[in-house]
Amino acid sequence: MSELHVINKTKMALTKETLKKEFENLGLMSGDTVLVHSSMSSIGWVCGEERTVIEGLIDVLGSGGTLCMPAHSGGNSDPADWMNPPVPKEWFEVIYNNMPAFDPDITPTRGIGRIAEQFRLYPGTKRSNHPQTSFCAMGKYADEITRGHVLTPQLGPDTPLGKLYQLEAKVLLLGVGYDSCTSFHYGEVLSGNTTRKKLGAAVYRGDTREWVWFEDYDYNCDDFDRLGEDFEKHYEVKTGKVGNAVCKLFNIQDGIDFSVTWLRENRS
Repeated sequence: MSELHVINKTKMALTKETLKKEFENLGLMSGDTVLVHSSMSSIGWVCGEERTVIEGLIDVLGSGGTLCMPAHSGGNSDPADWMNPPVPKEWFEVIYNNMPAFDPDITPTRGIGRIAEQFRLYPGTKRSNHPQTSFCAMGKYADEITRGHVLTPQLGPDTPLGKLYQLEAKVLLLGVGYDSCTSFHYGEVLSGNTTRKKLGAAVYRGDTREWVWFEDYDYNCDDFDRLGEDFEKHYEVKTGKVGNAVCKLFNIQDGIDFSVTWLRENRS
């Protein structure tokens, strides 16, 4: 979406103060721990762009709060699985041998939006050490959330998602749908009916770059919008707008617990 299109869709320029008020109206409070999935273009024209959105969230959460976002780097993966776009098979070995190893200080995010990428670079942000599905966090529980992210299952209990579950965090979908809700992937792990597959990534073993193979779940978000629709019939989900962005706010424990049951009943 072009900037001109965003401007034309925005009635009044958005500032940190207007965003803070709308975050608070939605239900975010000082001291909250929140996992944010976001789309910058859906919000509208913001004075200060991603930085303003992040600082608005930080101000609302206060010194006792914790802000968390995905910092996924899906490009560090088996090219045989790449579909959008695919690459020639003749390139596979070149990629296995030359893909840069994941480095939490350097590796950029991929496919999760401008706000999450800016948050990765924000001073004081911590990042978990997973080559494909890392998370970033800032605030009271940042060290706890990002420490000890196991290689597999990468979205299970011994990961930032597991820590967020224990902390009774909130999930904020900021202009995105349930298909962006990574906490439902935790439900896939716990459901017991998710198939597994072989995955690969470039990592550091000490100072040596290596391509490693590992087995994990075959995560799939194709039915998450239906899952989310049913979830709203059973649990409290606060819905509102931040700028132009339709937003949903809910408790991560509610979302994960419901997803486990729903996936067992609705997936073969």
